[in-house]
Amino acid sequence: MTQMPDPTRPLKIGTRGSVLALAQAHETRARLMAAHDLPAEAFEVVVIKTTGDRVTDRPLKEIGGKGLFTKEIEEALTQGEIDIAVHSMKDMPTIQPDGLLIDCLLPREDVRDAFVSPHVASIAEIPEGAVVGSSSLRRRAQLAHRRPDLKLVEFRGNVQTRLKKLQDGVAVATFLAMAGLRRLDMLHVARSAIDPAEMLPAVAQGAIGIERRDDDMMTAALLRPIHDVETGQRIAAERAFLARLDGSCETPIGALAELIDGRLVLRGQILLPDGSIEISGRRDGEIADGPAMGHDLAEELLAKAGPGFFDHI
Repeated sequence: MTQMPDPTRPLKIGTRGSVLALAQAHETRARLMAAHDLPAEAFEVVVIKTTGDRVTDRPLKEIGGKGLFTKEIEEALTQGEIDIAVHSMKDMPTIQPDGLLIDCLLPREDVRDAFVSPHVASIAEIPEGAVVGSSSLRRRAQLAHRRPDLKLVEFRGNVQTRLKKLQDGVAVATFLAMAGLRRLDMLHVARSAIDPAEMLPAVAQGAIGIERRDDDMMTAALLRPIHDVETGQRIAAERAFLARLDGSCETPIGALAELIDGRLVLRGQILLPDGSIEISGRRDGEIADGPAMGHDLAEELLAKAGPGFFDHI
């Protein structure tokens, strides 16, 4: 029988403070409440401000990359100030701090990117030479590969901030994650969802991971019923691909693993930031071999790219 949290001490759920991060933390709480028939009072959502949230006027690569959205939260988890941390898996570095692990993933949401514009309906309809904004180096590189005529600019901030920039005419279009818009009940913002064949998503896009201390067995037991096995299998393949490439916020990388007819199909892509070179590949194999497939596909793309490819980044 799973031991329940001490009623006098709620389980503390650590999260960033954005509207989307809070929605993800509340989804986690709701799933735990349903799985264990617990009241909301058995949990406390703890907001932790990260460096990535505080510094929004510079590109991530200038201030340290992906870890800036997790460092302070993971420190609080290590120090016992919180019991679990809820993360967007696409923000997670492939190497975790000693003593922490993620072995619980919620069912994956829509993996696709959303095309967002008050003026035009699709990428193909963007006027020649127009300004398009995105905080994602991957999206900018993918768009530059397809539409080298466009002017691409850095576009950081939360969903509301980016939408205001569009309304103010800073750019004619941007991209967001369909998963985030769905969790915020803002699907109406998307002009269209972009097929992954057209724009391969970020590694682990649409997946929520729950991090815990590796020696906290009570929390491990609490999380076990809400872990989605299929999501875990897919994310394991994608993150193995990313890990072999040593991907960071300075590296345009796309990947997507899908389970089709009982097999795992993995697609991966690397690009130069200016979109001038794009290299992609695919693997199809047994689900259990997902991590090995991810590593093998990364090796193939690195071989195709040749020495020095990432020196340009």
